[in-house]
Amino acid sequence: MNKRAFFKSLRPVIAALLFLPLLPNAQELPAHTEAYRPQFHFTPHKGWMNDPNGMVYFNGSYHLFFQHNPDSTVWGPMHWGHAVSKDLVRWKELPIALYPDSLGTIFSGSAVVDSANTAGFGKNAMVAIYTNHNTALEKTGSDKFQNQSIAYSLDAGSSWTKYKDNPILLNPGIRDYRDPKVFWYQPGKKWILTLATLDHITFYASPDLKHWKEESRFGKNLGAHGGVWECPDLFPLKDNGEEVWVLIVNLNPGGPNGGSATQYFTGSFDGHHFTPDDTHIKWLDYGPDEYAGITWSGTSDRKIFLGWMSNWQYANSVPTKNWRSAMTLPRELSIKKIKDQYRITSLPVKEFEKTLQPIQQLSNVMIKNNLDLAQVAKGTFQLDLGGLPPVDFTIELSNTKGDKLEIGFDKKANRYFIDRTHAGATDFSQVFAGKHVAPRLSTSRSVNLKLAVDVASAELFADNGLTVMTSIFFPREPLRNIRIQSENALLIKQLKLSAIH
Repeated sequence: MNKRAFFKSLRPVIAALLFLPLLPNAQELPAHTEAYRPQFHFTPHKGWMNDPNGMVYFNGSYHLFFQHNPDSTVWGPMHWGHAVSKDLVRWKELPIALYPDSLGTIFSGSAVVDSANTAGFGKNAMVAIYTNHNTALEKTGSDKFQNQSIAYSLDAGSSWTKYKDNPILLNPGIRDYRDPKVFWYQPGKKWILTLATLDHITFYASPDLKHWKEESRFGKNLGAHGGVWECPDLFPLKDNGEEVWVLIVNLNPGGPNGGSATQYFTGSFDGHHFTPDDTHIKWLDYGPDEYAGITWSGTSDRKIFLGWMSNWQYANSVPTKNWRSAMTLPRELSIKKIKDQYRITSLPVKEFEKTLQPIQQLSNVMIKNNLDLAQVAKGTFQLDLGGLPPVDFTIELSNTKGDKLEIGFDKKANRYFIDRTHAGATDFSQVFAGKHVAPRLSTSRSVNLKLAVDVASAELFADNGLTVMTSIFFPREPLRNIRIQSENALLIKQLKLSAIH
């Protein structure tokens, strides 16, 4: 073979190496061999990640943008990373979408498809609405360092042009003025922008995504207020044909188990004001490791939620090397009335359920003290339990190193728990180790659980998603062993253990 032919033969190999970072994270990425790297949750190929941003469904693809520092594994100059998926399970990481500019770094926001070309950028333009954070202005002592800007894409998110007259919404003089979430409100034929402003929410309206006016404010004296409000989201759900509006507000700190968490309100929205139907504090996820969660736009018949799987108490110091943080499983939201209160239910999307491969199924099994299930080699599985009585029980996940994660139900306290005290590394944070709890909200006489475990995370969906907990942990080797324990005889009507493929 001559030299020319030889080098020509190397072109496919060189191309594959060059574009290796663009391969779907859920498939061939060699980084999946890294310690703690999830197998079925989205993670960036390298660098830091936090809030999900700009989530929009368009032309058969789910777009996920995210807060990203590509040059370090700790929080830093924020960009919008970008990934796409056809099924919400297998993700392909794309080049960075939005870079910092003269107006500042690119903080959180949302994206919509402007199908009617209200902004004049072009029919079906994808428009990103985000916060510019000007660090230099912040250092001068000014409170006006956060403003809202927009960018648009005419090629389904592959390339972006920032609007020449940014910013489109100027800071009135408050320090926390960020995270715009936008949707089209058809009855009023206008765009609605929901913005986190200090410790409450401000609603704005616009005919064209460029010119905004304030409509109303909400939450100054309602809800949890342990810290700043962030990453809001407003959308309707239906319960037996009745429309109920949901306002999601992320809070840091002040979560039910410490640090950051996602609360929500239910009520009505008339295009101008959101009116709550009760004053109870409600949490979408009671675990320590779901934050900044919002929903996809463009999914007309369903509401799909995604959160950042970490907590600001220790996010910068968790023991991963080339990357930091994962997203939760995408979850489908519904609403249900329990004891005269509307409650959100959330469960893994049906696309994820299609990836499950049953490896053990039991019916009407009686447990006396304990039951050992089939070993799961990679520590990635889903366990479904149905028809349990509401009595004390524990699901213990363990390995040969002595690490163990305990998930279960405490009858006396009527609550679920996840205990990661002995689940692996904890020395990176004084507050990481511990037992976290969540109330049982269901009035049913039986308990059902869905537990999704992915190397270094556990997501618990109890009582058809009425109570949800997310927890990360860092074992020395995968938690392959599964044991169900109960001091009393425990009858489980249905048990299914599935591998994820």
